[in-house]
Amino acid sequence: MALDTPPPPPPTSPRTGATTESHAPPPAPTATRARFRTPNSQDLTASLVVFLFALPFSLAIALAAGAPLTAGLVAAAVGGIAVGLTGGTPLQVSAPSAALTVITAGLIARYGWQATCAITLTAGLLQLLLSAMRVARSALALSPAVVHGMLAGVGITIAIAQFHVVLGGSPQGSSLANLTALPAQLSGPHPPALAVGLLAITLLYGWPRLHRLPGRAGRIGALLGRVPAALVAVAAGTGLAMAFDFRLARVELVDWPEHDLAALPHGSPLAIFGAVLTVAAVASVESLLCAVAVDRQVGRPGDLNRELRGQGLANLLSGLLGGLPVAGGTIHSSTNSRAGARSRWAAVLQGCWLLVAAVALIGGLRRIPLAALAALVMVVGIQMVSAAHIRKVHRYREFTVYLATVLGVVVLGVPLGVATGAATTALLGLYRLTRAQIELTTCRDGSHELRTHGPLTFLSVPRLTAVLASVPHGARVTIRHDGAFLDHSAYEVLRAWRDDRLARGDQVVMLTDRQHGEVLDPDGTVRTADGTGPHRCRAWTPWVGHHCIDQEGDPHGRLLNGVRGFQTHTAPLIRPELARLAREGQTPSQLFLTCADSRLVTSMITSSGPGDLFTVRNVGNLAPAPHEPGAADDSVAAAVQYAVEVLEVRSITVCGHSGCGAMKALLNGVHEQPGRPTPLARWLRNGRGSLARLARVPAEFADRPVADEVEQLGITNVVQQLDQLLANPAVERRVLDGSLRLIGMYFDFATAQTYVLDQETGRFAAVAVVREIASAA
Repeated sequence: MALDTPPPPPPTSPRTGATTESHAPPPAPTATRARFRTPNSQDLTASLVVFLFALPFSLAIALAAGAPLTAGLVAAAVGGIAVGLTGGTPLQVSAPSAALTVITAGLIARYGWQATCAITLTAGLLQLLLSAMRVARSALALSPAVVHGMLAGVGITIAIAQFHVVLGGSPQGSSLANLTALPAQLSGPHPPALAVGLLAITLLYGWPRLHRLPGRAGRIGALLGRVPAALVAVAAGTGLAMAFDFRLARVELVDWPEHDLAALPHGSPLAIFGAVLTVAAVASVESLLCAVAVDRQVGRPGDLNRELRGQGLANLLSGLLGGLPVAGGTIHSSTNSRAGARSRWAAVLQGCWLLVAAVALIGGLRRIPLAALAALVMVVGIQMVSAAHIRKVHRYREFTVYLATVLGVVVLGVPLGVATGAATTALLGLYRLTRAQIELTTCRDGSHELRTHGPLTFLSVPRLTAVLASVPHGARVTIRHDGAFLDHSAYEVLRAWRDDRLARGDQVVMLTDRQHGEVLDPDGTVRTADGTGPHRCRAWTPWVGHHCIDQEGDPHGRLLNGVRGFQTHTAPLIRPELARLAREGQTPSQLFLTCADSRLVTSMITSSGPGDLFTVRNVGNLAPAPHEPGAADDSVAAAVQYAVEVLEVRSITVCGHSGCGAMKALLNGVHEQPGRPTPLARWLRNGRGSLARLARVPAEFADRPVADEVEQLGITNVVQQLDQLLANPAVERRVLDGSLRLIGMYFDFATAQTYVLDQETGRFAAVAVVREIASAA
């Protein structure tokens, strides 16, 4: 997001064990030590960075909700301190929630501000009850398309409303009213407010991108960019208004003795309970999803029930003290992590700074024009409509749910909008569970083949009977069902049709695919799906392991048999996904650089599929360094540049393996043989850096000794190639701005075990061991 903090400091080399992203936190200590250990300098620096962003943001959210602006400061301070001390995700920062802005505005309009505080307090109590019941993970069952759609709908709503303030007007009571009034507002804007708003918007989008300027300007921009864009935008807007003495609406902060606290609401108990439930549900879901994202980013799991307890306590205190509803903030937490926070003290300290500012800076805050804060909220709202989220939900065929939720939130409000999205999810799921694909094809020999995919239920019977009726009489027909659910009504239709055709003298065979690609004839004979004879080998068994294939025959024939198996079993299943990729193009998230060894099947060891990995394979998984004399190879560098700059992958993995022939050749000195070098010898010269590293600082495993020198060179070579990748300008630039991660990996064939380079220790740790450590933490 444009409001995130600027790029982190330059990463250190992978060989030192430091992360290629900024300041990764150390391994998780015990719970007591993690909560009460003394804050370090990184926590202090991060707290100041988050504070500088949170101060204008909290005022802007209060403005958008129509609440007293002091309520935003109360919520931000309470959220930082209470959740920081008691939450289950140490690096998460809680603050006034943008997702709750529309809900809060509606509650204020209906019940008044003090009653809204009481609703917030009660929602906190409900969150505490839910945490005691340990149901935090059940909140994650909500479809991501509904969550993203809700956030996008709220973002659109607050962006439209705050656009009126930027133009010098006032927002209306609903999104539709704001849209209706927008043409009149555009025809007569208030020039001073518009000038302040445009300046703030320009800085909000442009400030985080200063580091992209070429040369020295980019380096200066990177230094300036450490100041949060939100603070710069609001400060610049305030300075412009003061310099030209603009007559503008400014921040109204009451003196703290006049600050309103919670009071009992008046109205229907059922309606009030619904409001409490809405605030608690939205705040909980937003906080827990943010906690999961933060845990994934730092690489260690948090305690979601404890996090929910911390959020409940924060909302209880915020409501009691007259503050806005609180939730885990994605922008705040991302800012905290990228600024180098190491513990929960960063969140606590930024809450303390907000308390000090709320008392000491009250006079200066009253000079801020509302147009600058409105511009900040408007940009936040626009960024809540994430293109990445839209691509993701479209990829998983849930765009209908997303769109229904967005429109529902904008038109009907958050509760009904989320209910609309949830209902759409249920209907779509029911449709997919009961919708079978029925395909009738004519083969070259004149026979017909009827394929069914998915559950055949009574809902599919009308379509099934129509397709069966189109099969001409006298034709030879094969019916193939993929083994999914077949209910009684569909079975009776198929059986009756087959019996009728057999009675007429037609040839009909009904086949059902089993677990391993087998089929069953009506007489009970086990056959392959292509009818070629007995076959009990699993789909992933290599050709040399198929006892049913003549191993002395033509290798090309074995290849064609494999292709036929793919066309028979796999192609019908993945054809829709491949068709989507053909339409949309590839959008892989990772570049996978590995060896050309035939035993290493990248899709198998990574559980990936079409469109997931952009793969580069060569002898020895080498990434030639530009400075390597006489041995550089542009093909790998070109692939890396294409992946990083065009495909915009988010990680690059270099994967070595045991028993690598290239490593053996390097140890045997093949690359240094006298005479005219062969192409292989010239290529292996790109591994000389790995041999040099082996002599200086050989890589090690975390939990076992290396088997031999070949294996030690293999893992050392992975570390060396990560260093050489950083010599690629495209890679270096992305790593520096924190948008690209470098990963080292090693696969041992004998044990089918994958090892990953631990960025803290510089050793290769078995994946299973890493998971056990994570679970224990």
